[in-house]
Amino acid sequence: MLRTVFTAGAAAALAAAALAPSAGAATSAPAPAPPGRITIDVVQVNGSGCRPGTATVAVSPDNTAFTVTYSEYLAQVGKDAKATDFRKNCQLGLNVNVPQGYTYAIAKADYRGFASLAPGASATQKAAYYFQGMSQTAYRSHTLRGPAQGNWQVSDTVPVEALVFHPCGAKRNLNINTELLTQAGSSDTATTTSFLTMDSTDGSLNTVYHFSWKTCPQRR
Repeated sequence: MLRTVFTAGAAAALAAAALAPSAGAATSAPAPAPPGRITIDVVQVNGSGCRPGTATVAVSPDNTAFTVTYSEYLAQVGKDAKATDFRKNCQLGLNVNVPQGYTYAIAKADYRGFASLAPGASATQKAAYYFQGMSQTAYRSHTLRGPAQGNWQVSDTVPVEALVFHPCGAKRNLNINTELLTQAGSSDTATTTSFLTMDSTDGSLNTVYHFSWKTCPQRR
């Protein structure tokens, strides 16, 4: 099977507007990744694309990023699809445990999966994130158009001035909302099935969220 990588929408911002800094805001100077072990707890899983137990999270050894791997995230339309299969979504609530004195923002997200789109069909991947109790960033979307057959990858990058950091000293989950949408368009749904996945049974395809780190001001 042809395994072509399709890339779209590089450097699309995840955040539409920066939030006003609070009293616990981080200092302006960027910081290297903190030492020690960063852990992430999956505290909430909702959506038609991620039943409980079908999404796993792992932090990179150097604490610069974390990955989310799905095993049942597929949207499809056509002869082999149910009427409700054209749209799938997933809402994850993550508790990111970081060392005292550090805070983080999501600077970049890389989304990957597999696409099989008949001529005339299309598929869209959407994503947004926010910290619990704060405003959600605008959804950013990427569209693939058929005919297409192979792996796909898209990236959303946040400009430095638009980074939204977790409030220092607060305990707020990082909520990530994603969506896959397939549209038949002019394709022949009686004879073809078009689908878009963001899953991987062997762990080779996953979503990567890249941290931007800062140190918190010391309390007096």
